[in-house]
Amino acid sequence: MRLVLATANPDKAAEIMAILTAHELVLRPSDVPDVEEAGTTLEENARLKAAALVEATGEPAVADDTGLEVAALGGAPGVRSARFAGEHASYGDNVAKLVSSLAGTADRRARFRTVALALFPDGREVLAEGVVDGVIAEQPRGSGGFGYDPLFIPDGGDGRTFAEMTAGEKHALSHRGRAFRALADRLSVN
Repeated sequence: MRLVLATANPDKAAEIMAILTAHELVLRPSDVPDVEEAGTTLEENARLKAAALVEATGEPAVADDTGLEVAALGGAPGVRSARFAGEHASYGDNVAKLVSSLAGTADRRARFRTVALALFPDGREVLAEGVVDGVIAEQPRGSGGFGYDPLFIPDGGDGRTFAEMTAGEKHALSHRGRAFRALADRLSVN
C-alpha cells in the first residue's frame, strides 16, 4: 500500500519510515504548505494533517501527532509539546523549558502518547495509539533521537534516555514505534 507522509519534520519522517516498513511511504511533496495544528487533541491534529495531504495529493496519507504528558505539569505540554517554549521553538528551547519547569520537582513521571492515522480519499480512516510511560531526567543525556528524547527515560529502558539508545532500541520501546506497529497491523486487515 502506498501512503504519503503528512509530516514535514525530517526526523519524524525517518522514524516512521524505519517503523512502517510493510508499506510504500512517499515523502510529503515540498509544495504542500504547513498545516496549522489547531486541534485540541492529538487525534484532531493527526486528522487535520492527513486530510490536508489527501486533499493535496489525492492519495492515501498517514499522519501522527505526539504529546509528552508530564504528571507534575498537569499533563502539559501535551498537544502543545512541539510549541511548549513558543510557536517557533527549537528542540533545545523546549527541552530547556521543561528542565526549568521541573526544577526542584520530585514527581518526574511522564508519558509519551502518539496517535497515528491513515486517511483514504474515500474518507475511510484507520487509527492507532501508542503510549510509553517513564520519567523526565533532571538534565539532558545522550545525542541520539530528537525533541524531548534527551530527557525521557522510558520504563524498560535500563535507565537510559531515548537519546542514549540506538534507533532500533528506541523504536522497540517508543510511543511512535508502538503506534505505527499497531497502525500497520490494522492496515493489514482493512
